[in-house]
Amino acid sequence: MSERYAAFTHASYQRYFIARFLAGFAAQITSMSVAWQMYDETSSTFLLGMIGLVQFLPALLLVFVTGIAADRIGRRVVMALSITVEMSCAAMILLMTLTGQFQPHLVLAILVLFGCGRAFLAPAAASLVVNLVPEKDFPNAVAWNSSAWQAAAIIGPVAGGLLYGISAPTAYITATIMFAIAVGLMVSIPKPNQRKSTTPVTLETILGGFAFISRQKVVLGAISLDLFAVLLGGAIALLPVYARDILHLGPMGLGMLKAAPGIGALLMVAVITSMPIRRHAGLIMFSSVGFFGLATAIFGLSVWPWLSIVALLGVGAADMISVYVRSSLLQLWTPDELRGRVNAVNSIFVSASNELGEFRAGMMATWLGAVPAVALGGAAAIGIAGVWALLFPRLRQIQRLESPDDLEAPKSS
Repeated sequence: MSERYAAFTHASYQRYFIARFLAGFAAQITSMSVAWQMYDETSSTFLLGMIGLVQFLPALLLVFVTGIAADRIGRRVVMALSITVEMSCAAMILLMTLTGQFQPHLVLAILVLFGCGRAFLAPAAASLVVNLVPEKDFPNAVAWNSSAWQAAAIIGPVAGGLLYGISAPTAYITATIMFAIAVGLMVSIPKPNQRKSTTPVTLETILGGFAFISRQKVVLGAISLDLFAVLLGGAIALLPVYARDILHLGPMGLGMLKAAPGIGALLMVAVITSMPIRRHAGLIMFSSVGFFGLATAIFGLSVWPWLSIVALLGVGAADMISVYVRSSLLQLWTPDELRGRVNAVNSIFVSASNELGEFRAGMMATWLGAVPAVALGGAAAIGIAGVWALLFPRLRQIQRLESPDDLEAPKSS
């Protein structure tokens, strides 16, 4: 098998990849179907907004617990149990739908449990990959993981809408079956080697992820770079404004705008799996963040639909490079017994940057208008890339992803 598919030469990774894709796809179908059904049943935009909030809050509130679980319990087991929780939630909503007992507040309560499953899944899934493939194949595995996430994020909502169009039970049955297959695949993976944390659970161990990130400037720089770049440069929340009022594209055009970043990311996966980054990984990451800001600014100023779509393709492609480098460094730079806690913190930072970035864009658009909000946000992301390159010289100097690095990797404490 060619170098492009190096991660798939390992049977355990094959099962993990399929399981994670199916679980992500099923989660998208469930979330989209619940949103459709909630609005059909209540016509309440408030309850519609609550669907996202109740799924995000568990990850924030449980950040100290989810990381500990990934580090002290087998990550394969945590993933299987987490997906089982998600499957049970989809099955419960299916049962309520079949019996005509769809109660909005009870559904929101079930989605809190669903969010708990996703909260435990994220750090365990991110941390497990490095236990399934050799270090030399890890960057390739990161690229394919990102492609699976992007594909699920693009196709999942569309599939959810189509399945819900057939019937709500059809959508939930499909999601439940996909979750079940994912659980079976995770259980079938042989127990991987994992250095589990054996120190007593104290406040120090609970805060271990935050402490490690604050000490290790390479990890801190990589995580904070993404946080501030997306926080300041995010434009996704304003796509409906551009589609209707600036580009005059209508609903179908809005769908094209929303799909463009994901398509750009998938195209970049094809590039980086064929031509892996061999040198100057740190500089490439900073450059990609700068290009992310530039593409965002171009989109913000564009009045031509074709240029707007090309710019959004560039946004997705640049973000994919940044994710690829950052994720590889984050996993390989972090000691195995700390990966769960560090990934739990990272998942919160990523979620917060997306959520707060949308809030930032909305507020700036209210004060200044949509075009200045997006264009200035893109310019700010360029500035962040330049400032961070100066503040974190070790991150800038990293060369190869296969071993981070020619600089001395940290020891666990």
